Amino acid sequence: MFPSRPRGPTRMAALLAAGLLLSACAALSPRAVSTDARIAALPTTGATVERPVTIRWNDHMVPWVDAETDRDLFYALGLVHGHLRGAQVALLRLVARGRLSEAAGPFATDIDHALRILDFGRAAPAVRAAWPEETRALMGSFTAGLNHAVMNGRAPPEFGLLGLSREPFTEDDLIAIGRLAGTDVNWLGYLALLPSRGTPGFDRLWQRTVAAGSSAPEAALPEGRRLAVIRDILAGTGRVGSNTVAVAARRSATGGALIGSDPHLGLIQPNVWLAAGMRSPSFHAVGLMVPGLPFLAIGRNADVAWGGTNMRAASSDLFDVSGLPAEEFRSHTVRIRQRLWFSAERQVRLTPHGPVVTDAAVLPRRPGDVIALRWIGHEPTDEITALLGAARARNGEEFRAAFDRFGVSAQNMIWAGRDGRIGQFYATTIPDRRAIPADPVLDARDPAATAPWGRLLRTPDLPHVVNPRDGVLASANNRPEPLGGRAPPVLGFFFSDSDRVERLRELLASRPRHTPADIMAIQADTRSPRAGRLAAALAARMAGIAEAAPLVAALHGWDGDYRAESRAPVAFEVLLARLVPLLAAEDRAEATTNRRAPESQWNFITAFLLRDLDALDPARREAVLREASRVAATDLAGLSTWGEMHRLPHAHALVNLPVLGEAFFRYGDYAVGGSRETPMKTSHGLVTARHNTAFGSMARHVSDMSDPDANWFTLWGGQDGWLGSAAFADQVPMWLERRSIRVPLRPETVAVEFPRATRLAPR
Repeated sequence: MFPSRPRGPTRMAALLAAGLLLSACAALSPRAVSTDARIAALPTTGATVERPVTIRWNDHMVPWVDAETDRDLFYALGLVHGHLRGAQVALLRLVARGRLSEAAGPFATDIDHALRILDFGRAAPAVRAAWPEETRALMGSFTAGLNHAVMNGRAPPEFGLLGLSREPFTEDDLIAIGRLAGTDVNWLGYLALLPSRGTPGFDRLWQRTVAAGSSAPEAALPEGRRLAVIRDILAGTGRVGSNTVAVAARRSATGGALIGSDPHLGLIQPNVWLAAGMRSPSFHAVGLMVPGLPFLAIGRNADVAWGGTNMRAASSDLFDVSGLPAEEFRSHTVRIRQRLWFSAERQVRLTPHGPVVTDAAVLPRRPGDVIALRWIGHEPTDEITALLGAARARNGEEFRAAFDRFGVSAQNMIWAGRDGRIGQFYATTIPDRRAIPADPVLDARDPAATAPWGRLLRTPDLPHVVNPRDGVLASANNRPEPLGGRAPPVLGFFFSDSDRVERLRELLASRPRHTPADIMAIQADTRSPRAGRLAAALAARMAGIAEAAPLVAALHGWDGDYRAESRAPVAFEVLLARLVPLLAAEDRAEATTNRRAPESQWNFITAFLLRDLDALDPARREAVLREASRVAATDLAGLSTWGEMHRLPHAHALVNLPVLGEAFFRYGDYAVGGSRETPMKTSHGLVTARHNTAFGSMARHVSDMSDPDANWFTLWGGQDGWLGSAAFADQVPMWLERRSIRVPLRPETVAVEFPRATRLAPR
């Protein structure tokens, strides 16, 4: 089957394409499968439960598990995860373990080397050893249920296409997936900056980056297909975005506290979340789970509801280890299996300050750099125990206490209680930094640089607030703020612009009392106040410039609302796309058309665009505005509304496959509103033509604590990851029409709204 020796990239590509085509049929032309057929296919024979278990399903294949023991509950949850998302969890393991080459062949070898260096499973043995006995038992049951589904159910269609075989999961695999979900998004910001270190103007760039709080998920990484995959992995699996709002009972029209959460991640199928309900002696809750992990990350029980947004906290530091003595380096060889090709070997070096990330060929750096990454995710923190405890908290104090040993990814948690109170706190383990460093890379030989790692801060050490004066709370990845009268320590460098949180607070303040429908409307809001103000300021500066007349006319009176049917956002975006590179060239005294340069990020635009523009002498400022307006007006003439320009793609993760991906796994795109920092986030860079958003709002949750049944969820896509399933994309119309699925807590309501039942019986 294999040649005796490599014969170059053409031969390699031909082999890979042939292998894909030979095994692709089931995935490329999936058979339509009804909801009833998919539920009937759940492998119940041989399931090892102690007592009878009932799994109820609604029309959208949302499972609701009722068990008489906690262990049986988690066994059934694992079974459901394996049945609904077996292929997705298998792919997450390939990423977390650096095994993508087993499916993608030699294209992914350097990516796998980078992932082996990052080593998401490094802390797994220590994490497992420190688990309380209950966590150990529940995790063992969940893993057993997951493996029963994976090893006994039908192999997912993707397995043939990707050359995967059935393989049981270990608890260490699932911990590694959890650490992948807890990725530090600051890595994207670091990687964007590393190649520029030491160049003229870098110190100013770093200072401006920190001042702006440059938005890490949209960081300006260099071009390159393999690096783009790394960027998508780090931005698309970590909980990097999100909005969460809460309303105390005294500000609620229902008499109960309200909460709404909408995570922001990669807009790809299957969704990164699945909804579920559960009841056992210790657990009675509904919410959203990460496939392959046993906890509710977002949801509610009878007493507390919760949601979180990524703090963008810097749970990592980079260290220059080039000056360390040789004995402080440890090295080992990793073998990377490559599909349809020979195995490859790579070296991984470790230091007391973490793995040497500059050894990864795919990651950007300067020649000669020897830089290590120290990350809290390599330490034995315990997110699983924390979130299991949070799911059964009886009040806000118990909920916060559950996060005592929580580590990654750092979360800005908001809760709402049945008692009508609301609260907010920082959930993380983080180095105790006393100042922002002068350089993103620290000297490993400097005791002052390494000292914060000897003073780790945890959730109990950080500010929190209960029942704020105005009765509302909002979080949107913004720069950490004082809580309860206490200012936070230095928690990071890269944050979202304050635009989203400003708009959320504006909407919460717009009426004295809110309903669940109001919270749902907030989640669908498409207005950016800062965009409206910036557009007005630019229009004023362009007054009298003939070339700018069409743009000024289109922007007149615009309040920053990126409604799909509006034309003003088109004028604003094409103007930015033409103006920002010109200003960047003025600043660096060199020509540039790089629309992924740091200056292209929204944080930089809002912080520095007008300042840099006004710093030019009047004649030069007019010339820059005239040139940008001339080209932007031409762009505008060829475009219609924002929704026609700005598209929400519907595609499977396999859309990125060479040759086959675009043809078989892109299902379409839809006109969509929103922008980089609108509450309904649909992110994009600088754009002058029709484009797809790849990152943004992709799940919604609202709960009303006055009613145990008042919980609503929607996913961009569907519950079932099985290609061809009726529940694979049945929530797409609901998402577009802003409808939701109710997932109740009362057993009698569950029995009515989840009428299909699967029984698991003891042997």
